[in-house]
Amino acid sequence: MREDTEVDTDLAQAQWETLIRAYRDHGHRVEFIEPVAGLPDMVFAANSALVLEGRVFGSRFHAPQRRPEQLAYERWFKAAGFDVHPPESVCEGEGDLVPAGPYVLAGTGFRTTRAAHQEVQEFFGVPTISLLLVDPYFYHLDTALFVLDDRNIAYYPEAFSPGSREVLGRLYPDALIATRDDAMAFGLNSVSDGRHVFVAPRATGLIDQLTDRGYVPVPVDLSELHKAGGGIKCCTQEIR
Repeated sequence: MREDTEVDTDLAQAQWETLIRAYRDHGHRVEFIEPVAGLPDMVFAANSALVLEGRVFGSRFHAPQRRPEQLAYERWFKAAGFDVHPPESVCEGEGDLVPAGPYVLAGTGFRTTRAAHQEVQEFFGVPTISLLLVDPYFYHLDTALFVLDDRNIAYYPEAFSPGSREVLGRLYPDALIATRDDAMAFGLNSVSDGRHVFVAPRATGLIDQLTDRGYVPVPVDLSELHKAGGGIKCCTQEIR
């Protein structure tokens, strides 16, 4: 996310391919969208939409540089047979919209707006719970929280406002609580299928907690992609 940072593009490509293999090795189907020249952030597919019960709520990016991605992803979804609802408000897909059992947990404060949360609730008819992010290091909800299964989550409390922390504490009293070190290592930018958790290897404390809870951590190193502000979840758009 800083222009003076050098990225090893060959290593970034290899790490991305390692993530693909990890998903396939654990029984998941992976599809791809063709990249568009000049849009390097397309690799962060999670920001393109929220797909829930076969319905697609699209994106409207905060940054002008990313807005052309909206059309590319919309074309992909339509070619795959989906209708796409374009939001009226700024909304960055699964970066800030996290399906969690009977709810959609929705982040705001840096990118996605509260007005978009209202649109999501009206579109899906699913209770959508607004959570205020207050630490600029955790500018998307998927950097501060991920869903373990239909009943529980993992999160870093200090990324949230006091009221939002209280909401999460009431909803998820048995949540896995991450340290700042693990959160800064992109440990919460993880993907769980309910048993296997695809997680950044440097989040060692989080990995230990996951193991103690009976989950199976699958470490995947995306350190080169971290330089651009994303990790495992950012690279993964889940088609529900």
